[in-house]
Amino acid sequence: MTMFADAAEFLLRTGFDLLACAFFLRFWMQWARVPFRNAFGQFVVKVTDFAVKPLRRVIPGLFGLDWASLIPLFLAELLSVLAISAVLGYPFAAAGAGVLPGFLLLALTAVVRLSLYVLMGVILIQAVISWVNPFSPHAPVFYALSRPVLGPFARVIPPIGGIDLSPMAALIVLQLALVAPVAALERYARGLVW
Repeated sequence: MTMFADAAEFLLRTGFDLLACAFFLRFWMQWARVPFRNAFGQFVVKVTDFAVKPLRRVIPGLFGLDWASLIPLFLAELLSVLAISAVLGYPFAAAGAGVLPGFLLLALTAVVRLSLYVLMGVILIQAVISWVNPFSPHAPVFYALSRPVLGPFARVIPPIGGIDLSPMAALIVLQLALVAPVAALERYARGLVW
């Protein structure tokens, strides 16, 4: 039973996280004003259109945020948390509705963690592309995706010997965010559920 539960947990987490990544990237690309007229942008649009298009008809964008992408992102992580808990044998019937705030907070924590990991991945890809092939057709996309995070660091940290250290500083700060506030929030949420 344990081997089945581990395999099911892995498959559920991977599937839901990949879908949530696509929703986050669609939101981030729109928020950072990254053009979708490229292979990467078209892939993200095609993967997420099934949920975003219908939601756009009923949920308007507010405060400059694409809620039609954010809501499926949150729902994907909530379904992931609930499905994995069910596979691991969480006693939903005995726990009652009082645990719902804990599961909602766990889903929010999962969204924040996943978003930070995606941003770290985008920064790493941008850094590698800038070193290996700065004239790649994907270079402008990843530069635009990483600019909102790297911009503040680049203004404070000057290049040393022609090497831009802002990606390293950004990765350290994002990792610290995962280690401290996100981990603390997850521990608190798990305390509400268990």
